[in-house]
Amino acid sequence: MTWWRGLSKRRRGIVMRRTVYLVALLVLAGVALLIDWDRVVDAFFQPDLIREQFPEIITQAAKNTLIFTFFGFSGGLVIGLVLALLKISTLRPFRWAATLYVEVVRGIPLLLWIIIIGLGLPIALDLSIPGTYGAGSTALAAVAGAYMAETIRAGIEAVPRGQVEAARSLGMTSAQAMSWIVLPQAFRIILPPLTNEFVLLLKDTSLVSVLGVTAATKELTRFGRDGVISNANATPLVVAGLVYLALTVPLTRLAAAMERRGAKGR
Repeated sequence: MTWWRGLSKRRRGIVMRRTVYLVALLVLAGVALLIDWDRVVDAFFQPDLIREQFPEIITQAAKNTLIFTFFGFSGGLVIGLVLALLKISTLRPFRWAATLYVEVVRGIPLLLWIIIIGLGLPIALDLSIPGTYGAGSTALAAVAGAYMAETIRAGIEAVPRGQVEAARSLGMTSAQAMSWIVLPQAFRIILPPLTNEFVLLLKDTSLVSVLGVTAATKELTRFGRDGVISNANATPLVVAGLVYLALTVPLTRLAAAMERRGAKGR
């Protein structure tokens, strides 16, 4: 191993990386040779079943997924803003209440919250949350708000304190300074993480089907799962996954671009 000792640290790193890449390629090639590709195509990529998913997977399933996401995100944004303002309040009871909500909601799985809010509360309190859209969106908003609260709070605290002091010196009240000076700057700062939250929420809509859906309110995952059951083939789920990718990849790329732009601006 004399040749190895003679290499610089940087050169050793390059050799190690190339060796790992080569081994990985050999393993992948071996796996590819062992796989029965005819069976894989038959189980996951049936052309006839792919065609059968359209246009309903777009006009119905993707549309419902976006509806749940939009209402869940909008409601969560309002809840998150209120919680963030409570968490930076000078009144301790407000801070404690907001912290308790955030910690409890974030500490319990989303699926359980969907069941509690969508099924448990209406029964326990004799409430009527209209339709799957209402129940599902309410549950998503309640949970998303707890996560957005921390993001919004961090954005507010990232705005220099001098901005508020300058606004107050111009005669603005605290509420006016927060509304017109702090919040616009805070939301520009947190736009990338909020976009990522939107993407996560879009994927979490797959859990709403636990509430029970009608033919008209199926989201992407339920639509694909029903296709698997009726056709005894996984192709519909593969198509649903590709539609998810078509929706999420552009958004994640957008968030990454905004983060780079923000970093350059700073």
